[in-house]
Amino acid sequence: MKHFALIGLPNTGKSTLFNRLTGLSQRVGNWPGLTVGLARAKLLLGGKMVELVDLPGVHDLSGYSDDEAVVREVLQTGDFDAALLVLNASQLDRQLPLAVQLIATSLPCRVIINMADEAKLLGIEIRPEVLTERLGVPVLLVSAKRGQGWPALLDELNRLAAEPTAPRHADLDRVPDNGAAIAAAEGTLSDGWQLPTLLPARWSARLDNWLMHPWLGVPLFFVVMAALFNATYLIGTPLQDGLGELLDAFKVQALVPLFAVLPAIVQSLLLDGVWQGVSTVLTFAPILFVFFTLLALVEDSGYLARAAYITDALMAKLGLDGRGFVMQLMGFGCNVPAVFGTRVMRERGQRLLSMLIIPFSLCSARLQVVVFFASVLFTPAQAPWVLTGLYLLSFAVAIGTAWLFKRRLGGCSEGFLLEIPPYRLPGLKHMLTRATAEVRAFLQLAFNFILIGCVLVWLLTHIPAGDGRTLADAFGQVMAPVLDPIGIPPQLAVALLFGFVAKEVLLGSLAVIYGVPEAGLGAALTTHLDWVSAMSFLIFALTYTPCLATVAAIRQESRSLRFTVLSVVWSTGLAWMLTLLFYQSARALT
Repeated sequence: MKHFALIGLPNTGKSTLFNRLTGLSQRVGNWPGLTVGLARAKLLLGGKMVELVDLPGVHDLSGYSDDEAVVREVLQTGDFDAALLVLNASQLDRQLPLAVQLIATSLPCRVIINMADEAKLLGIEIRPEVLTERLGVPVLLVSAKRGQGWPALLDELNRLAAEPTAPRHADLDRVPDNGAAIAAAEGTLSDGWQLPTLLPARWSARLDNWLMHPWLGVPLFFVVMAALFNATYLIGTPLQDGLGELLDAFKVQALVPLFAVLPAIVQSLLLDGVWQGVSTVLTFAPILFVFFTLLALVEDSGYLARAAYITDALMAKLGLDGRGFVMQLMGFGCNVPAVFGTRVMRERGQRLLSMLIIPFSLCSARLQVVVFFASVLFTPAQAPWVLTGLYLLSFAVAIGTAWLFKRRLGGCSEGFLLEIPPYRLPGLKHMLTRATAEVRAFLQLAFNFILIGCVLVWLLTHIPAGDGRTLADAFGQVMAPVLDPIGIPPQLAVALLFGFVAKEVLLGSLAVIYGVPEAGLGAALTTHLDWVSAMSFLIFALTYTPCLATVAAIRQESRSLRFTVLSVVWSTGLAWMLTLLFYQSARALT
């Protein structure tokens, strides 16, 4: 099997091209000898199976950032048959030096100039045949989003895969430094890439006057996010309800008769333990799919880069910069890759500070808990604002934590350079592909923990501990002095315990604890919790210790057991204090 490396600068549409080539077949795994997850996928090209490895975005093969070091390490240690370089058609003057460097490594190379549609709108003229002659390697002009030039690209990749090449390591000793590469690229571009005398006026400039306004930019960002949450509920709730009814019908009509021959205790384990936990999580697939689709729309439109820009001044006061805000936003999908993403920051103090605040992001696992509680304990008009309020709380807690620890951990002293991409309307297929991949990855991760977690919760709720109590009852009584002041019933202590292992287990464990199917979990919670206790549980679940995978990622990236313990102790202690403040204040006012 042949191996192709996919390389490109940030904001070149490399991920879009990767997804269009591979569909949903990609997987993420650590590169041998590295702790970096790289997306890989197998596809058939030229009658041969080829594995495409998507490397982190880089600006310079001779640079010293962590991402650049990772790319150099992979190219030096990996046996690649070819390299595919993705460049932005509108920015060849700044990006072509990377092509000069990559060609110098002696790896067979193909240069893919992406975003041809955007370059055309700007009046930029590109002659691939001239660039092919100057660079000495095939240059292809495409639009991965629109499919422009796609047949020609596939033909070239098929030819490349069919060539009898031997895999080799990249020879990075021959790579020129960035200054020499820039000088070499300047002559290459003449007659091959031409800008118009005057770039056309664009409506995006007027839009940026509002969205990137020093005072209005941040409030407008939260308005956009609030609209996203409302749309998520509006579209996703009917789908969620419909799937829940189908799963309940499947249990009654198929599983109950199937397991009827088994002993009662085994039936209880399978139906009240495994199935209730799994079906509870499955019902959130539709609403998470809607959320990630809309999030892909906001992210790929270019708006999140603008959000990083407008928050840079605020983040600087917290010892961070716009990259810290971007990592915080990434944490709303999953805390683990966001923690790994802190490698783009060159200063250790800034990385540690980012790792300390990322777990406060309302990740997709916590999102399902919030969505469920908001749906069953609040009206449809109130639920989106409960979700919005918890998102605002996550930002507030992160900001407060960064402000408190910026001097202890150090901060950011280097400048933050960010290239603002043009506004884009992402393709529907691309958004659906991303959302499907996110939900699939979430469910795969969730089931690994849920099957084990729900069985353990069932055991704790069924194994006697004397005096008519179960082990769960005994654990709840032990935790009562801690949980009573913050309004969380003792029976939820087990759910919070397993939530440390994986937040995905929280809802499944609740279904097991109350011994009800997913459709009846809402009624059980309504019976045992009022809105104040429910909000207390949500506040604590949002801010207390991150899941075990995130803790492991923090330990790995910080290389400090002391810092990892600090992260767990601080988040749990802060969660208890915030919940205590809310619960006691709410009870005093009601």
